[in-house]
Amino acid sequence: MTPLTLSCHDLPGGVLVTVAGELDSSNSQRLESYAERQRRPGAGMVLDLAGLTFMDSRGLHVLLRLNAAVLDQGGVLRLAAVQELPARVLQVTGVWSSLIVHADVGEAVAAMGAQRPDGLRESS
Repeated sequence: MTPLTLSCHDLPGGVLVTVAGELDSSNSQRLESYAERQRRPGAGMVLDLAGLTFMDSRGLHVLLRLNAAVLDQGGVLRLAAVQELPARVLQVTGVWSSLIVHADVGEAVAAMGAQRPDGLRESS
């Protein structure tokens, strides 16, 4: 099993959380707690999943809860660079279409500075 590693960088309008390794029932709470500490009211969040090689249903549950929490505080959660196995979990469960997914971090960060899905500008 590849250990889960997390890091965070401030961005104009939000934060970038980089997630690498395997996200499963043994460490999903760690991601949720970490992301909650990084979240700012009204700010967006990008999860860079380029290094995430595996995700189980508990990881999926965390992504859904983070999405709801960020939206509740007026921000937008964006996933970036979702790799094959985690993407498959998102697609098979039908969650892919309910989240905002970008091909790479650059695209997600650029979108953060543009429009939110509700048509309002994201705050900085």
